Amino acid sequence: MSAIIVEGLTKQFGKFTAVDSVDMRIPEQTVYGFLGPNGSGKTTAIRMMCGLLQPTRGTIEVFGMKIPEQTDQIRRQVGYMTQKFSLYSDLSVLQNMYFMARIMGVPFRTRTDRINHLLQRFNLVAFAHRRTDTLSGGQKRRLALATAVIHDPRLLLLDEPTSEVDPNTRREFWDELFQMCDAGTTILVTTHLMDEAERCHHLAIIDEGRKVADGTPGDLKTSLHDRLFSIEGGSIQLARTRLQGVPGILAATQIGMSLRVIADHSVEDGSAFLQNLLSGCGATVEPVSPSIEDVFVMATKTSGGNQRV
Repeated sequence: MSAIIVEGLTKQFGKFTAVDSVDMRIPEQTVYGFLGPNGSGKTTAIRMMCGLLQPTRGTIEVFGMKIPEQTDQIRRQVGYMTQKFSLYSDLSVLQNMYFMARIMGVPFRTRTDRINHLLQRFNLVAFAHRRTDTLSGGQKRRLALATAVIHDPRLLLLDEPTSEVDPNTRREFWDELFQMCDAGTTILVTTHLMDEAERCHHLAIIDEGRKVADGTPGDLKTSLHDRLFSIEGGSIQLARTRLQGVPGILAATQIGMSLRVIADHSVEDGSAFLQNLLSGCGATVEPVSPSIEDVFVMATKTSGGNQRV
């Protein structure tokens, strides 16, 4: 069963189209990634999915209920963590949690137990009486997640939740997400970080408001089979100059002492094609395994021509 079904989702602000005819089906109890550069429409899309923003066109269903017709019923089952910290900075951690518990309808008789449980779970007990404006970035993100799940939602929408935190905190944060998913929560997380996208069960890539690729990370990487190459030896700068502007070459990026090249669909034998272009450079061409970053580059480079991965 799908937690979210989106068809033809479109949002226009005047003449500007922020989200353009997006279709998505998000299965229950999965971590679904929404990958895209800043300004690609991720936040606008997620705000429409939780009923905070009215679509210009298209339909949204959450657990079989329609937005905007049944938004009030849906909101009680959805937790939303915004990209920017939005809790009250002049209140303590505990005061913010009690406030959000009351707003989200957590029953009075269970409210204190629920808050104490979340303080323990997210390592916030020592900071319970501190004002939130004195917390570190990682502590603020943990508090924001705790308040987003305070009413035990079936669906959790996270908008770039690990921005401004260190790698260890990010790893702990993702461990929590998978524990919640295993317990039955469906999670939609927006990100522009490739390593986070790699963690997701399923991934959609959005660029300039349009979905340009979707699938499991493994399937998306398989779609680049025989199109990714590493060029080593000789003059890397000369090789890069030779490849600039050549039809069929989508990207050539230097990584250390090698050049990572993505060939377009139109190139039938990438190795032979590159060896011919680089004749006399003293370079070798070897196929390499793709990463999600390569998938992202491929999808966004070809999206203008209406190609899809």
